[in-house]
Amino acid sequence: MIEEGKIFIGASRNPDDSINKPEYLDLKFGNRHGLVTGATGTGKTVTLQVLAEGFSRAGVPVFAADIKGDLSGIAAKGEPKDFLTKRAEQIGFADYEFDQFPVIFWDLFGEKGHRVRTTIAEMGPLLLARLMDASEPQEGVINIAFKIADQGGLPLLDLKDFSSLLNYMGENASQLSNQYGLISKASVGSIQRALLVLEQQGAEHFFGEPALKITDIMRTSNNGYGQISVLAADKLMMNPRLYATFLLWLLSELFEELPEVGDPEKPKLVFFFDEAHLLFNDAPKVLTERVEQVVRLIRSKGVGVYFVTQNPLDVPETVLAQLGNRAQHALRAYSPREQKAVRTAADTFRSNPAFDCATVITNLGTGEALVSTLEAKGAPSIVERTLIRPPSGRVGPVTDAERRQIMDRSPVLGVYDEDVDRESAFEMLVARAKKAADAEAAKRAQEEAAEQQPGTTSGWTLPGFGGGNDDSQQGRGQSRGRASGYQRETVVEAAMKSVARTVATQVGRALVRGILGSLKR
Repeated sequence: MIEEGKIFIGASRNPDDSINKPEYLDLKFGNRHGLVTGATGTGKTVTLQVLAEGFSRAGVPVFAADIKGDLSGIAAKGEPKDFLTKRAEQIGFADYEFDQFPVIFWDLFGEKGHRVRTTIAEMGPLLLARLMDASEPQEGVINIAFKIADQGGLPLLDLKDFSSLLNYMGENASQLSNQYGLISKASVGSIQRALLVLEQQGAEHFFGEPALKITDIMRTSNNGYGQISVLAADKLMMNPRLYATFLLWLLSELFEELPEVGDPEKPKLVFFFDEAHLLFNDAPKVLTERVEQVVRLIRSKGVGVYFVTQNPLDVPETVLAQLGNRAQHALRAYSPREQKAVRTAADTFRSNPAFDCATVITNLGTGEALVSTLEAKGAPSIVERTLIRPPSGRVGPVTDAERRQIMDRSPVLGVYDEDVDRESAFEMLVARAKKAADAEAAKRAQEEAAEQQPGTTSGWTLPGFGGGNDDSQQGRGQSRGRASGYQRETVVEAAMKSVARTVATQVGRALVRGILGSLKR
């Protein structure tokens, strides 16, 4: 039942429950994206594992998030179990054998995998605003901050860099507003509070260097299998917005960095977006539109995106229309919304005259799904009621010891495990503030020394009554007035004016950003 250039998904059944025919996903249509949906406990994770194994076996790298920890078992060889061998016999899968697959474990917190990071600059203003749940005025301030940093040569690597830039903007809001538009101190303060919340939620682990290189999730192993990158997301899911924003950033990086390849014989990478509803929940319209644009265009980069979620209504219709390969597990239809979801799911398939989709969806068993994939010329196949094949890797998680052994043999061992804190916006602003302070102190010392020269008066004088040159006295008085009292220019103000001058002299050197605001290289 294994065919060259195809992934064996399972076997479809006739209305009398006899086996009909094997069901495949054609590799040349693997970059046409896909959707795996179904209620909790219906077998979505096993279907995801089967697809990931199939792509890996074909030499296609895979990236997937491991929400519950179950997917980690793909790194270990499967073990004979009654329900696996029974399913293989049930669908006539005589070629069934156990196997293990090359896996790289990743973890934003560095606990269950290699550290994965990006920089504030690489994430961009749109995704950062989404991560912070920023209002429209706050999003405008964030965009101005990136504009100043890009033009002024201020690297934004981590949260402290962005915070220091916000401090500058707040203290110089009036001057900057004349150049960039209104910068409200209230908005700046709100953003700074949101940054504090992000830090408390663990986002500081995500921002920094060394940043993840896309090439490290697009590897193949020595035996020709595609490397499977598994992101440990059980702890990350405690902050759903960070989880969704990270995956969206990674998707945008793939879109911006990979070259156009048209329609290859097999994908360059397959990206599984589990718990996809988190991406679209309360997302602003502009973000949804740009996600749709990325999904539509990334196909020509050779990347297949597969959304995994409970309900097909979780994915906007404009995105849903781009998903050609589908596996629909059982749905419950107790509430009006669930009944609508069943009808929506049924209507998205090319109907099969042998059964009614809407009725079958509510009666599917565990490990059973309605499957439709793209056939010749990219047309969707007639939907079939399909028993999903058993996976070759382990069903269930690896142990901590096994995970550590796999990480110790990883091709990226030691590359991302240690933080690098190079000079960036924070250090540059501190250095400029110190330079301005030193210059101010030297100027003050020079003025005081000049006052102590012979021939100067130490008493008080009035204009026109003698006691020295009125003009020079007036000039010194103005100098002392600028150097002392409430009119004195502070060290921070001097430093920030230096930054403003740097920005003014470097207009036109701003970095170019892509659809989702991430940097183009």
